[in-house]
Amino acid sequence: MRPVTAQWIANAVGGTLAADVDTLVTGVEKDSRAVEPGFLYVAFVGERVDGHDYVPQAVAAGAALCLVSEPVDAPHVLVADVQAALGSLARAYLALLRAEGGITVIGITGSNGKTTTKDLLSQALPDVVAPVGSFNNEIGMPLTVLRADDSTRHLVLEMGASGLGHIDYLTSIAPLDVAVALTVGTAHMGEYASPDDVAVAKSEIVTGLVPGGVAILNADDARVAPMAALAERAVLFGIGHGDLAARGVTTDRGRASLEVVRAGEDGAAPLELPRRTLSLVGEHHVTNALAALAVCLECGLDPEDAWERVAAAGPVSAHRMALTERADGVTIIDDAYNASIESMRAALRALKLVAEGGRTVAVLGAILELGESSVSIHEQIGTDLVRLRIDHAIIVGEGARPAYVAAVREGSWGDEAAYVDTIGEARALLEDTLRAGDTVLVKASHGSGLWELADQLVGGVG
Repeated sequence: MRPVTAQWIANAVGGTLAADVDTLVTGVEKDSRAVEPGFLYVAFVGERVDGHDYVPQAVAAGAALCLVSEPVDAPHVLVADVQAALGSLARAYLALLRAEGGITVIGITGSNGKTTTKDLLSQALPDVVAPVGSFNNEIGMPLTVLRADDSTRHLVLEMGASGLGHIDYLTSIAPLDVAVALTVGTAHMGEYASPDDVAVAKSEIVTGLVPGGVAILNADDARVAPMAALAERAVLFGIGHGDLAARGVTTDRGRASLEVVRAGEDGAAPLELPRRTLSLVGEHHVTNALAALAVCLECGLDPEDAWERVAAAGPVSAHRMALTERADGVTIIDDAYNASIESMRAALRALKLVAEGGRTVAVLGAILELGESSVSIHEQIGTDLVRLRIDHAIIVGEGARPAYVAAVREGSWGDEAAYVDTIGEARALLEDTLRAGDTVLVKASHGSGLWELADQLVGGVG
């Protein structure tokens, strides 16, 4: 963070500086355990933890200032609402950076692919700040903004939406130069009346562009492509069509290989970029790679260099299509960070491709936040298991149980599927089942906890 004074922070958030503090703040943190000397400690009050209780630990770690909603025995700025104040601080700070230098702000949304596309850009763009993990909400996104400094040329932000108006709020904090919309799917469907409402929520990223900004949109998604009408300028990407088009897509052990053609402007000849193989596992990552490449081109990178960087970029965030080949000959695909029906289907297809005819084992947990759609969506996953001819499936947890029931109902598959209540039972079953040459997919929403099993499997348990 570019150093700012305690008084500047108080002015930015409309708070009261409780003491005559003559200090510079050089960072912002909400976890007292991660505070460093000179930081602002943000004391949130959660359902189970009150951040004000940890002010002494934050000060002991070197916090120069605290942002609080009740007085504490430490230098602090007092506000009515800490979360709203954090947003105001990030808004004012980004405006300061914009006034002082040439920072490009890039926002990414989509039911699937946000974090992967962010990870690609974090490796492809120079002088970049991007979220750690999946900081995409009203707390995580402002904290990402506040990590930028005078040297930051590219600020990449994830923008999630679990309801209408959420992205509007995020773009009010960080107006965008580049807005990326990837997909409209069923993630968080429990918060929406229909997929069309999801599309409206996601389209808020386009209306959050600054004048002269550009929308980068997935031409292959029927609910994303029409968002071009909301933009002053739009770049569409897709497989076989669009302003940036993938051609000749093939796969080898789950990794896609493709050429890219960029349409010429004002009558110029198209630019053809050479065939490259993506480091990421899963053909569905072609969409994410095209989006990342389009951003790089809009940011002025050399096309061939940008394409090489994007293709070579690997997974950064944990539990996202991470492939591990164990010494015992078993291959693990860990995609247990999050799930929707679309990403579940993509992961199952990737499992088949990676296995290359070897035995496939899918360990699946619940997809959360589906509301009334939960049973029907899990039933569709169970049907997909049979139709994709996955060799063995272990369904974990009551929320995912309809997938097991549907799989057994779909075909003579009772000996090939198993249901267990707990991760421990799944692990024990795998220990009896796995053999050299097997490929195992672990996939579920993060809250299902199946990522713990993935960690165990990658650590050699099985």
